[in-house]
Amino acid sequence: MERRQARLARLGKIDMSRTFTVAEAEKLLPVLESLLRSAIQAKALIEEVDAELQALTNRIFVNGGMLIDVAAVARRKAERDKALQRAKDAVAEIDATGVQVKDLEVGLLDFPCVVGEDVILLCWKLGEKGITHWHGMQEGFAGRKPIDDRILRSQKKSQ
Repeated sequence: MERRQARLARLGKIDMSRTFTVAEAEKLLPVLESLLRSAIQAKALIEEVDAELQALTNRIFVNGGMLIDVAAVARRKAERDKALQRAKDAVAEIDATGVQVKDLEVGLLDFPCVVGEDVILLCWKLGEKGITHWHGMQEGFAGRKPIDDRILRSQKKSQ
């Protein structure tokens, strides 16, 4: 296994220090789910504040100017900035584990996994009980397939 990993790494196919078995990926899910939820909540707040600020800008434009509560607007902008930092921090923490954040809208994560000579992505979506699907490196979510015996057998051999 080590020889195959070294060969794949030399070929530039994958950083072998950042691959997962199904069991390893599932063990990380509670922490990753918490980080993902934090990023999603922060993203929702950012979008809410952006919509408020855009609506305020439109009202000012339509009215030809108006008095605004500058302190309240500054507070909302500060909340947005803090939320942006929370989202960035959460995504960076997930990335640091080697897990790929694919979509914050639906909460989609991919875990690189070596099966034989191939690298696949174990795929998990927020709300799923465990990691039950995978797809090829080029397929994406639409190409998801259930984890099969070939993947599970390969995982047992490498342990």
